[in-house]
Amino acid sequence: MAVPTNRKAILLATFIAFGMFCELLSKVTGFLFGYDIGVISGCLIMDDFVRRFGEVGTDGVPFLSSSRQSIITSLLSAGTFVGALGQAFTSDRFGRRGSILIWSGIFTIGVAIQTATTFSIVQITIGRFIAGLGVGALSAIVPLYNGETSPKRLRGMLLCFYQLQIIIGIFLSYIIELGTNKIPNSASWRIPVGLQMLWGLILLSGIFFLPESPRHLLGLGEEAEARKVIAQLNSVPEDDIVVTETMEELEFAIRAENEGGKTTWLECFSTRNMLWKRTLNGMMLQFIQQLNGQNFYYYYGDTFFKSAGTSLNPFVIQTILGGVSVVGSVLEAICSIIAGLAGHFLLAPPGTNTNLLTKSQRQGGDVLIAFAVLHVFSYSMFWGPTPWVYLGESFPLRVRPKAIALGSATNWLWNFLLSFFAPRIANDIGPLILMIFFGMLVFGYAFVYLCIPETKGLSLEEVDEMYRARVKPWNSASWRPRQKHFHEDSKEPISAEVREADAEKSSR
Repeated sequence: MAVPTNRKAILLATFIAFGMFCELLSKVTGFLFGYDIGVISGCLIMDDFVRRFGEVGTDGVPFLSSSRQSIITSLLSAGTFVGALGQAFTSDRFGRRGSILIWSGIFTIGVAIQTATTFSIVQITIGRFIAGLGVGALSAIVPLYNGETSPKRLRGMLLCFYQLQIIIGIFLSYIIELGTNKIPNSASWRIPVGLQMLWGLILLSGIFFLPESPRHLLGLGEEAEARKVIAQLNSVPEDDIVVTETMEELEFAIRAENEGGKTTWLECFSTRNMLWKRTLNGMMLQFIQQLNGQNFYYYYGDTFFKSAGTSLNPFVIQTILGGVSVVGSVLEAICSIIAGLAGHFLLAPPGTNTNLLTKSQRQGGDVLIAFAVLHVFSYSMFWGPTPWVYLGESFPLRVRPKAIALGSATNWLWNFLLSFFAPRIANDIGPLILMIFFGMLVFGYAFVYLCIPETKGLSLEEVDEMYRARVKPWNSASWRPRQKHFHEDSKEPISAEVREADAEKSSR
């Protein structure tokens, strides 16, 4: 088996996760994905940005209405929804590696359109939509690619690198905006927004050094190349037993999965091997993740904290949020309810002069911010990475691209709905919007306990077997495969008769 110090696999996953950083660099693909989320939050309160893309109030002062904030922010998420579904077609036709190249280029074009905008809100929103296409596609392809190239003992950890790079992307965007927000011209927002082109170009150039997924290569009949890639990823010779075992296991799984003909979207919801449950679980986890509340802080934190009446600079507060993210569900829920109630009962009414705030009102703002920091910290440990790990290791090869696309598309659909409606809701009910997130986290706790099985330490094929065995989620942590493709002690392949029987069950 591959050892946990496999440097090539770790470097590979780190680079791929960095690619996601550039748009969650906007919330795209790891670093891509994270960075943009953080960038747009700061831009919304920059004077030059507001002057160019806002409206002029009756007092002659430019401002960004909640409707304009939601349009500018949410168009990226609308693009990610389309891109997440679109990658399912390119990842099979052009391979995982080729698809990353295509969608990285689309993302970079979208960023260029945004950076070149002068006063057109239409242009900047179109640019964000195009960049979102790349982010959404990469958000689905990267977990797929990591899941198919990582040794099983490292797979969960490497998939978590994806979330780590997202968080680092968000944090870096806050640091950059902290340094540029005082610039008295368009450079204040063009610099942090335009830097995303650099991240995209790094991803475009680096993809040429990455191997194709061995599972995809075997699906195309390129056995020699698949063997070579497996050897590289495990840092062993091509004739090593690890390569031989992995090859036979993958070939067996592919034969069983291909017996049913061409894959359709409806097959993701079929009763075969409990695919319907696995697909819905992936979609539900992404739905709950988006309504945890953390993205409300990421997208609108600067605007939200600016109205809290605290003496801290909102850019500084966002930087603190990003910092603790780099460094639980129950803890998140507690933070949501405390922050929401403190904000509702202790904060001054909207529009109150900050110089006239009482001591208790200032303390209310400080309490809200403190628990917002704890909320984001908890998210970064639990709900942030885990749904992506589930998507990467829960589906058989036959339906994996489409199933992951559905999970990712669900993430982006609710990301769009949150970013579009959150400022309007917050404008009506203020900090009580956090009660919505509290309720969702309580629901999420129950859902995970009752519906999500443990996949730690299992190969992708063994996860398939666990679902076929209909193991109860609350008993799954202690479950072990009844029939492994290879005996754990002797490492000898199981008999051909057992394989044929298993394949026949899989095709039903």
